Amino acid sequence: MRLYVNRFYAFLQRPLRPGSRLVLALLVVPLALSFFWPLWRISMEAPQYPAGLHLDIYAYKVEGGNGGQHLQEINTLNHYIGMRTLDRAAMSDLDWIPFALGALCIFALRVAAIGNVSALVDVVVATSYVSAFAFGRFVYTLYVFGHHLKSDAPVKVPGFMPAVLGSKQIANFTTHSWPHLGSALLALFALGTVAVLGWHLAVGRREAVEAERRP
Repeated sequence: MRLYVNRFYAFLQRPLRPGSRLVLALLVVPLALSFFWPLWRISMEAPQYPAGLHLDIYAYKVEGGNGGQHLQEINTLNHYIGMRTLDRAAMSDLDWIPFALGALCIFALRVAAIGNVSALVDVVVATSYVSAFAFGRFVYTLYVFGHHLKSDAPVKVPGFMPAVLGSKQIANFTTHSWPHLGSALLALFALGTVAVLGWHLAVGRREAVEAERRP
């Protein structure tokens, strides 16, 4: 048993192969680009809005469609049911995301330059944590928006959970909530790092089997 444990720790200390370093460095490109594209899009349709309204959530801002007009329309509708104004200030819980993306870029580049397998594992774990925590805070923020309604609102509606992933009917509005290009780019980085780690694990396993077969 100790032999296998020692082999595992020795494997973690192996430098990354040149090809893995190149792939990891290239994966930083979609990670950096995810900052400039929407991470999520929320849209809605109703009889009075047949063309629909939508807003895009970036890592650093919230932007409505039609040059920002859609966001104003959505906030006007939200005012009638007592929902707080949708803007970047109201979603300040997500302000840490740009810093997290920047830190992941720097971390990944450092590992691509001088890292080993253990550092690559750290990149995978850190990316998984950032992604899961960001999504969790997003869900919590939507919950707060849908349940903390002003009691003196012109239109009384019970608290509700806005659509998180998929479509949902709320009153006469059909709302849709889906990840956008920014999230796809972030997922490409995350899956790419997992693939690089998996390749190293496969190579390490094959080398261990070959070592056991040697006389």
